[in-house]
Amino acid sequence: MTTTSSGNNGTPSEDIDTSRPHPARMYDYFLGGKDNYEVDRAAAERVAAAAPEVRASVRANRAFLHRAVRHLVADCGIRQILDIGTGLPTAPNVHQVAQAIAPDTHVVYVDNDPIVNAHANALLTDTGNTSVLLADLRDPGAILAHPDVRKLIDFDKPVALTLLAILHFITDAEDPAAILATFRDALPAGSYLVLSHVTGDIHDDRTEAAAVYNSSTAPLTLRTRAQIVDLFTGFTLLDPGIVQVPSWRPDGPLPADSHTVGFYGGVARKNG
Repeated sequence: MTTTSSGNNGTPSEDIDTSRPHPARMYDYFLGGKDNYEVDRAAAERVAAAAPEVRASVRANRAFLHRAVRHLVADCGIRQILDIGTGLPTAPNVHQVAQAIAPDTHVVYVDNDPIVNAHANALLTDTGNTSVLLADLRDPGAILAHPDVRKLIDFDKPVALTLLAILHFITDAEDPAAILATFRDALPAGSYLVLSHVTGDIHDDRTEAAAVYNSSTAPLTLRTRAQIVDLFTGFTLLDPGIVQVPSWRPDGPLPADSHTVGFYGGVARKNG
């Protein structure tokens, strides 16, 4: 079921499903955003009741993204970023972090939620080096071939592929390894993969929290560290490898609650 009402910013939303919670809008709520609906807020509160660390986890995940992008642009010379599973705009966004260092950096955002697409396009109206694409990670070929991607991303030069908090919404039956292989094979040597993923390793039982997502538009699949390491097949991990996201090259002392964060993350390079 879809709705013909308006989104929270008055954007026509005939394609926006507000009958079920959407992970991107729940994530926005966890970050303190306003671009979500009652169904998203109710589901998010059920997750928080079952997994009290969730708000600290999503904040830590966002901070990991910022550190990784800064490193790749400032230290590795990356000037092209394909950000899939963008989520609702939360400043600073990837293009703002990257272009503050190198204004010529090209960024393409991809998400499958129409409200994300609408909000992101409004934000990026006058940004010539940045584009937003409504598409689904489950169809990597369509993303790679899309004219908006081809316009801004030159696959003869290194690209950073960022997959933050998105692959846990790909079930085992949907074969996340095969999806990643398609992207990996399209990337030239010297490209990078930035990936974070929810895990069940950190806490004894988070099945109740994960179950909330079964009523959303995308069920949640918890994976172990070993399974997440396997997603980096074909890439060489940068130090410190796969760690809880607050521990990936922190800017300063770790927060007191960093050990509770239920995300693993890492950055890796394609060498050949």
